[in-house]
Amino acid sequence: MSKELTYANSGVDRELRAKAKLSLKSLEQTYQYGAYGEAEHLPYGNIIPLGDRYLDLAVEGVGTKVLLAQLAEKYDTIGVDGVAMVVNDVIRSGAKPLSIVDNIHTQVSDPILIGELMKGLVKGAAHSNCMITGGEIGDVGEIIAGLRKGKGFDMVVACIGEVDEGNVIRGNRIKPGDIVIGLRSSGLHSNGISLARKVLFKVWGGIFDPYDIPDGLDRELIHEVLEPTKIYVRHLLEVMRTHQVKGAVHITGDAYAKFDRLIKASQGIGFDFINIKPQPIFDIIQKSAKRLGGVSAEEMLKTFNLGWGFALVVDGSYEDNVLDILGKTGIEAETIGNVISHPKIVALYKGKKIVLR
Repeated sequence: MSKELTYANSGVDRELRAKAKLSLKSLEQTYQYGAYGEAEHLPYGNIIPLGDRYLDLAVEGVGTKVLLAQLAEKYDTIGVDGVAMVVNDVIRSGAKPLSIVDNIHTQVSDPILIGELMKGLVKGAAHSNCMITGGEIGDVGEIIAGLRKGKGFDMVVACIGEVDEGNVIRGNRIKPGDIVIGLRSSGLHSNGISLARKVLFKVWGGIFDPYDIPDGLDRELIHEVLEPTKIYVRHLLEVMRTHQVKGAVHITGDAYAKFDRLIKASQGIGFDFINIKPQPIFDIIQKSAKRLGGVSAEEMLKTFNLGWGFALVVDGSYEDNVLDILGKTGIEAETIGNVISHPKIVALYKGKKIVLR
């Protein structure tokens, strides 16, 4: 049997990336240049003091999902992913997104391609109630390629948000007995794509043609994986109006393992996930990978959102009220886990308890 598939051998080495990120510590020496004081470190980023408020600035990309857009020759939704990835990061601190800027690098500034990309950016901004105030398009054909001649591109989006001092979600007051509420994802989102592509599509060594409809899906596979990332801005901000949110997690890279950062912020806690609820696409990925060596349950939990794209940690006594508020905003939400008194992360997945930390 072939070697078991991991995110690392599909091209994204978590351990190597973690070592590379150690050099980011050198950036802390720049904090002294803040006009109103030093930046404050939060579990998932930093916020910038500005009087009695803070600014949260984040930048994100859409990764190799651009290759799926090229495979389908469909470019009008990928901009939604770009916006979603960054605004969902900004709101983790409790910040309301204020302004978005984008940077698009292309093989060539094809007017039709750029026009389609703009459609997604505008739609994502509307869902975020956030303006796009600038951007840049660069022709860099010598360093960027793609599946379609002249259609190679990469997209990076930045967002700045604002949060009052009293509303900052610091993640440092979580305690045993609190609960984790999951907000439903729209599917793959924009994470784990390097692994998913190589398992699913023939062009990268998988088993399906783009327009096949595997058992369990009701539409073509390429359209399923291109489904844009869900934007959670108004759902979180609505909960914050009436209830204290102790922690907010955008379930992206490292998936459920990234709750480790909350364990570090609120020491003496851990997480027990009891309601992992993957959509059919995730089962298709795992089944399709068997001929290539398989993907373990642990790897699935560390790579994919498995049905929940965003999570809120709240006091257990708020459970019904928070679920009611979220339901009224139109998002499917359920309690997916509990905060425990042991510093570990475990998840019940397909009938088995998997230890992630």
